[in-house]
Amino acid sequence: MPQLQLPIFPAGATEINSNIAVQCKDGKVVYFHGHLPVFQHEENSVKSLRYFTSHMIDAGTIRTADVARTFGVPLATGKRYLKQYREQGTEEFFQRKPRLRSETKLTGEIKRQAQQLLEEGNNVAAVGRALNVLPTTLHKAIRSQRLDGNKNDNAAGAGQHEKRTH
Repeated sequence: MPQLQLPIFPAGATEINSNIAVQCKDGKVVYFHGHLPVFQHEENSVKSLRYFTSHMIDAGTIRTADVARTFGVPLATGKRYLKQYREQGTEEFFQRKPRLRSETKLTGEIKRQAQQLLEEGNNVAAVGRALNVLPTTLHKAIRSQRLDGNKNDNAAGAGQHEKRTH
């Protein structure tokens, strides 16, 4: 027969529910069942937080809403990591997955056209409009030296800005 556990937690612990509390001290996050520590991880280990809270939700110890309230994460985030825990298990939970980047907007042909327009004296915004590419994408390409920026672009832009402000 289950025994009643009094909700007595260490001083400074935050109650997740009436049975589980969490405390952050000296760079460690410690989870308590009553007064007994049951799990701990480094304060900056987000993966461990996601893993253990998903584990407790899956075991029925806490609810996703408890995690959202206690840790200030969106409810959808808690549900997403619970799904990941259930589908992939513990092993997959900690594996590093490479981020998939979208395909570059600056293909060889677009880059060639952009360089030509910049050399003709067009500013980055005009080149972006002409080629349907965001100016920030072009600026990143210029900073990383994938494009040779128009030397007059900054001076012209500054002059126009001064005319507008005066």
